[in-house]
Amino acid sequence: MKNSLLLLITIVIALIVSVMLVRAIDAHRASVPAQFGDESLYVNAATAKRMALAFNGLAADWYWMRSLQYVGGKIVAFEDTHTERFGLGDLDLHVLPSLLRVSTALDPQFVAPYEYGAMLLPEISPDDATTLLNSGVAANPKTWRLYHLLGYVYWQRHHYEMASEIYAKGGNLPGAPPWMAAMAARMKGEGGSRDAAREMYSHLYDASNDPAVKDMVDKQLMRLKSLDDRDEIRNVLNAYKARNGRCVSSWRDVASELRAVRLSLDAKSGAPLDPSATPYELIKNGCDVGLDMNTRVPFR
Repeated sequence: MKNSLLLLITIVIALIVSVMLVRAIDAHRASVPAQFGDESLYVNAATAKRMALAFNGLAADWYWMRSLQYVGGKIVAFEDTHTERFGLGDLDLHVLPSLLRVSTALDPQFVAPYEYGAMLLPEISPDDATTLLNSGVAANPKTWRLYHLLGYVYWQRHHYEMASEIYAKGGNLPGAPPWMAAMAARMKGEGGSRDAAREMYSHLYDASNDPAVKDMVDKQLMRLKSLDDRDEIRNVLNAYKARNGRCVSSWRDVASELRAVRLSLDAKSGAPLDPSATPYELIKNGCDVGLDMNTRVPFR
């Protein structure tokens, strides 16, 4: 009975502290002049720690959810004002590194923000990406998954030797899977190849439990598959032009050749289908292939 009462009191205190934390942060946000936008929406890590008292994990979760909401809000705002497809570089996500930094400072063993940072930050702020993941490895020196993420960040920056070194270190940790050592060797030999990228993304997908990370990785795997598809299609289109002295007038002209390289074709148009089951487009007057604007495959 006494233990149950103590547990109930602890839960109530945690809820009160979380409400106070949210109100304090929102009050801080409300005091920021509108012209500064989202420059100072959030308190820094040291202040957040003082406000969180003994409930750092709860505060870290709050900042983590804010990170997801922040990125989601930026995407919605872009789509509401633009018709073209966007990449991460098109979004103003300058607050994201601070959000992830605060979340991991509050709870250095919380892996999800490191995963999210590894996926997004290399394109937004490469230096913040390496800083975040290096801090994760320093705080969790026996967690092989963080070496995997740090190796990925260096790979994204085309620092293949450094990526190889990180994978080798992580591969020596107790419980590390055998493929960590294999990735160390692959980074040295063929870090920039599509096969290395495909293996990298496959391991990231398998090692993560975060749906947002899995979705981002899945899209990158589709992009790699599409790049392979388009190489095959260009070979077919170039062969047709060499035989006939002109480019194709429609996909029907090369339907049999496309089937021969095991590409799925749209039943109506005969167009080859990309990994999201969207027909590819003929571009440059039938001499080349491109992605349709409605595809789920990333353009970059």
